Amino acid sequence: MLGMLNKVFDPNKREIKKLMKMSAQIEALASKMESLTDDELRGKTEEFKARYQKGETLDDLLVEAFAVVREGAKRVLGMFPYPVQLMGGIALHEGNIAEMKTGEGKTLTATMPVYLNALSGEGVHVVTVNEYLASRDAGEMGQLYEFLGLSVGLNTNGISKEEKQAAYACDITYSTNNELGFDYLRDNMVLYKEQKVQRPLNFAIIDEVDSILIDEARTPLIISGSAQKSTALYIQANAFVRTLTKEDDFTYDEKTKGVQLTESGITKAEKAFGIENLFDIKHVALNHHIGQALKAHVSMHLDVDYVVQEGEIVIVDQFTGRLMKGRRYSDGLHQAIEAKEGLEIQNESMTLASITFQNFFRMYKKLSGMTGTAKTEEEEFRNIYNMNVIVIPTNKPIARDDRPDLIYATMDGKFRAVVDDIAERNQKGQPVLVGTVAIETSEIISKYLTKKGVHHNVLNAKNHGREAEIILHAGEKGAVTIATNMAGRGTDIKLGEGVKDLGGLAVIGTERHESRRIDNQLRGRSGRQGDPGITQFYLSMEDELMRRFGSDNMKNMMSKLGMDDTQPIQSKMVSKAVESAQKRVEGNNFDARKQLLSYDDVLRQQREIIYKQRNEVLEAESLREILESMIISSLTRNIEAHTAGSSDQEQWNLQGIIDYVNGNLLQEGMVTVDDLHGKDSQQIIDLIYAKVKERYDEKEEQLSEEQMREFEKVVLLRAVDTKWIDHIDAMDQLRQGIHLRAYGQIDPLREYNKEGFAMFEEMVMAIEDDAAKYIMKAEIRNNLERQEVAKGQAVNPKEDGEKLKKKPVVKQMDVGRNDPCICGSGKKYKNCCGKAQ
Repeated sequence: MLGMLNKVFDPNKREIKKLMKMSAQIEALASKMESLTDDELRGKTEEFKARYQKGETLDDLLVEAFAVVREGAKRVLGMFPYPVQLMGGIALHEGNIAEMKTGEGKTLTATMPVYLNALSGEGVHVVTVNEYLASRDAGEMGQLYEFLGLSVGLNTNGISKEEKQAAYACDITYSTNNELGFDYLRDNMVLYKEQKVQRPLNFAIIDEVDSILIDEARTPLIISGSAQKSTALYIQANAFVRTLTKEDDFTYDEKTKGVQLTESGITKAEKAFGIENLFDIKHVALNHHIGQALKAHVSMHLDVDYVVQEGEIVIVDQFTGRLMKGRRYSDGLHQAIEAKEGLEIQNESMTLASITFQNFFRMYKKLSGMTGTAKTEEEEFRNIYNMNVIVIPTNKPIARDDRPDLIYATMDGKFRAVVDDIAERNQKGQPVLVGTVAIETSEIISKYLTKKGVHHNVLNAKNHGREAEIILHAGEKGAVTIATNMAGRGTDIKLGEGVKDLGGLAVIGTERHESRRIDNQLRGRSGRQGDPGITQFYLSMEDELMRRFGSDNMKNMMSKLGMDDTQPIQSKMVSKAVESAQKRVEGNNFDARKQLLSYDDVLRQQREIIYKQRNEVLEAESLREILESMIISSLTRNIEAHTAGSSDQEQWNLQGIIDYVNGNLLQEGMVTVDDLHGKDSQQIIDLIYAKVKERYDEKEEQLSEEQMREFEKVVLLRAVDTKWIDHIDAMDQLRQGIHLRAYGQIDPLREYNKEGFAMFEEMVMAIEDDAAKYIMKAEIRNNLERQEVAKGQAVNPKEDGEKLKKKPVVKQMDVGRNDPCICGSGKKYKNCCGKAQ
């Protein structure tokens, strides 16, 4: 019944009907556009811009603008977009995800909505998963945009700040997701507004949108500085963990990948480290280190989760099989793996700025994306990014033969069958693409093929430099390519001469990935644009996915039936069981990403407040008004603390107020205890604030207008940056430990929200106190210099990030020897912090 209703009320069908109608309107203009000269066609861009400025919307211009790009593509690129590409382009313009199968021409599809949205002059970002694709597409499609009179920029890692500013100022900017995110974070750490590179985020089209917004969504972008911590504990914990035995001393849950010490393990730990109770509060660090060392030894595997290269641990992306240089596991796990592999242990890092892709991309006014596989994650795209997935029909019907899975009892039996199949197809010249989940598997199959004398290419994280070249030839006669499942994504495999007659490209999967989407991507490498092709997955009862989701019963059934390794079973029941296991894993992963987003949303609200305040500081001509409100806030808070909200003035600590004022706001003697006697708390605030304003005016007279305004910026930027970095670090620590609250029947997220808010309020008060103290107490003797509070570097999969450069001359604050000490003690500087100098 439900299936029938879905057919009748299928929202995708309704959407496709609407898109077909619009696509027909665009096609109807083809002959009119063909009759225009090159100059007339180019002149349309200025005409559209003028119409937009006069009040027409981009929706009003869509049909004509798409027709112009279509004709331009024919003249410049020799490509004429199909009706299905027009439909995909409209879906993108409307802020949705266009699901278009491999080989359907997504890159050309994007040119139409990119052109249309660039007419607003607010900038369009085309986002790709790597720099190779960004520069390829900017070069190829850039010819079309430039022909039509629009500017195109390419933003890559390592270019100068001026080059980045120029790239972002273009109508259309090609970039990777990482570089966009890091530029945003760096822009919010600059000391001068002229150093910013990005414009406000307007419209982005994300290529391979599922890879960026789903697969990479769990990994926040981080700019980090080094935190000096001892490495000895990692080495000691590692040495201890090596002495433990599974089941006796610790347990490992394969489904959750959780490792726990048993009673015996706990006793051994207490004995080894000479302590009475491992769970004593003072042994929290030791407990944590032992936990991470266990995780490193038991659940993190060499050549599956990471590889060792040039004396460093390099993480392998579980989705793409690519190496993620520069990315490090957090929370000490990376150091624990370094200890396990006997490498030099690097310092833990301190977070200076961070953001998740989820929150970064949600800041765009409009967001859209394209991929070959998004429908399985439609719920997530709708809930988190407010984007619908529109499945665009293929230009030609799919002729590929997707065969049912073959299931073997053991891994060895499966690999032998895979190799036999490859050898057989290779003999007749049919090209074969073998998809593997892990590097380890690709190397096992490579060894088998070498023994059989089958010439092949291996494409995994260890040699992805030749990726595009290898994928380019993977469809040629006799080619055998072994690749981790996402290799060559974004590059079409074109069939060589005579390959169609041999049955097209054969895709062989060596195991199911935990995400159906990744399996579908692998299948989609074959059968592009109506070409023939065949796909076949080989599974075994020992595969990780089968092991994790109860294959024991099936394995017993196979052995009872007397089936050996040479006889696979082809069973719909097994295939359904695999698919339901994948759905469960996808659900778990969605929950994990949703959870991450819920936590990051707490920090997002705080980040937006701080970044907004920081921008106001950079943009403002004068900050006196802001600083005075901070002084009043700090002053009121401190006077209330010393009067303790009591109406009995005998209870008030007037000397405490004077000490605070002398230490933080005024010079000694400007206000005395006698001045405060007989006044209520508001009168005391008014009296002190009047003196503060006098002192502020004196400072203004001592300095030039320019110096005073610059001094205000130095003080405020320093206070905000220092406190914000400490706050991020504190929030990070809170986040790591908050899950323990669940043991006390308390919702960890609600607690994180509540405590995070309290910590943020404390940080705001600390900023006010710092800013008030430094603006009033610091003396300026030299040229002023804005200074970075910490040197940071970008930590991400592919780039190290642009190193923060040295900034122009700015200022230093000196304190006179007889001035009150800036630490707030109330003593003279020479008798306090100045003693040592």
